[in-house]
Amino acid sequence: MSLPSFEIEDSLSGVICGVDEVGRGPLAGPVVAAAIILPKDICPDILSIINDSKKVSPKKRKLIYQYLIQNTDYCIAEASVEEIDKINILQASLLAMKRSILGLKSAPDIALIDGNKEPDINIQCKTVIKGDQKSLSIAAASIIAKEYRDNLMAELAKEYNMYGWEKNAGYGTKLHKLGIEKHGITVHHRTSFKPIYELINLNY
Repeated sequence: MSLPSFEIEDSLSGVICGVDEVGRGPLAGPVVAAAIILPKDICPDILSIINDSKKVSPKKRKLIYQYLIQNTDYCIAEASVEEIDKINILQASLLAMKRSILGLKSAPDIALIDGNKEPDINIQCKTVIKGDQKSLSIAAASIIAKEYRDNLMAELAKEYNMYGWEKNAGYGTKLHKLGIEKHGITVHHRTSFKPIYELINLNY
């Protein structure tokens, strides 16, 4: 299987940023997006191990993350649980993407967006299905977003240690669901998501 490359970026002109989000599926926590302008002259050793965040080991992902946040123009943005419940997870994901693009120090000419939906933004966008497997810029954004969100959920787990968020990042694992059944929900749970919605309506 081929690794992500700059092939898509090379077919375009101007300043390119890669954009990806993480956290659409969890029952708890915000959805997080990252945008990054990835220079082609970054450390070759780092460039060679950038891949879809789901295919990078935690150790390598942390290494890449630390390098990228110190050496690139990037922005991490969230859409809150309240926003997810109000406008739905798809629109909240697009909102987080928009915020991440607008938060870059340099305004990009084109945003490469993972998936088939683009945010409502006054910047040219190009959607790329499975973009984190094709574009190095999108793959780098996916690593930043995932590492940030995983760390965020691990921090929340220190206060709410009944749900296993440090391990499941808020996804609906058996441990998380058992925690909900035993301890109820928190302000960080998405009440519009079916398992949480059903629990609320069943118990209240």
